[in-house]
Amino acid sequence: MALTKSSVSLCVALVASTLSASALAAEALKIGMVLPLSGPYASYGQQIERGARVYLQQHGGQIAGRKVELVLKDDTGVSPDAAKRAAQELLGTHKVDILAGFGLTPAALAVAPLATAARKPMVVMNAAASKVTQQSSYIVRVSETLPQVTAPIATWSAMNRVRKVFTLVSDYGPGHDAEAEFKRTFKSLGGEIVGDARVPVGQLDFAKVLPRIKAAQAEAVFLFVPPGEQTVAFTKAFAQAGLDKAGVRIIATGDLTEEGSLDAMGDSALGLITAHHYAESHNSPENKAFVKSYSQAYPTSRPNYMAVGGYDGLQLIDKVLTKTGGDASGDRFMAVAKGMSWTSPRGTMTIDANTRDVVQTVYIRKVQRVNGKLQNVEFDKVSNVKDPGKE
Repeated sequence: MALTKSSVSLCVALVASTLSASALAAEALKIGMVLPLSGPYASYGQQIERGARVYLQQHGGQIAGRKVELVLKDDTGVSPDAAKRAAQELLGTHKVDILAGFGLTPAALAVAPLATAARKPMVVMNAAASKVTQQSSYIVRVSETLPQVTAPIATWSAMNRVRKVFTLVSDYGPGHDAEAEFKRTFKSLGGEIVGDARVPVGQLDFAKVLPRIKAAQAEAVFLFVPPGEQTVAFTKAFAQAGLDKAGVRIIATGDLTEEGSLDAMGDSALGLITAHHYAESHNSPENKAFVKSYSQAYPTSRPNYMAVGGYDGLQLIDKVLTKTGGDASGDRFMAVAKGMSWTSPRGTMTIDANTRDVVQTVYIRKVQRVNGKLQNVEFDKVSNVKDPGKE
């Protein structure tokens, strides 16, 4: 049978497509991760990296049929210049296909213009200031925003007879977001803000602010500081000052009680109420599989929300590239990522097609001892939470 001109064209197109897919499959997918791997926030980078590697281990080191190469660069923590230099090296020297990681907001903000200029997907796995995704149309976030996990704890507090709150946050973008959202939501429900304070990122001395909390006759303190040394220092100082015995409660976003800090906090963490999108104790088949794989790979560590951010960042990349046939080009990647849904160890999550931020369940939790281990135990939830900072 004679071939028509249109059938010949179709055959040529199919052969070209097959060759293109074969070429992509033979080429390693390079994911450049900008992470704090040294300094006071090194645990952030470690958790994100480990979560990503657990995903790869579960999937034979491949994404959409392509072998994956993770290229890590250290931004040292709150250092926008270091983050920018790291991303420039990943793009210029290593020729990465995708940028990922970003433990802290200043790093994400510094790299956003580079992602735009290079037209490369940028997958944010932790940095939580609301404005991050607005800095580039090539950014997609799989972690959280601070308003997203703050509004539910403000609502829970108001609904549970907490009337007077003192807010204490770190003095940078995510802290400002958390402070603004808590005040907005809590006051709209009839609550009263009796005082507020901002402290430098990394400050461990709370001697000046604790008497202010007591003098304000607050029933609770809403707290947001980066997890780690600051959270441990505050909860211990709070207890030493006798504020807990005076009936003052701590309410917070779940950053405060991430699993890596709970053991260091000890009994001072018991009873803390927080709102967050992930806990090691979350009861689902997906999370049990994740925790098992993580614990086998890293037996001296506990997975936290940053680890699941690294895991889900790779899961998003995998699902997008499966649909694109392995093509990681920026415009096509972002077009497919918008509206993408999947089941994470944290539960169902979706990428908002308009904001490129995650829509997810936020859980209300209480720190309790479970089988001898401090855990964030979920007892309530709010489903399908979008970022209130963009509404």
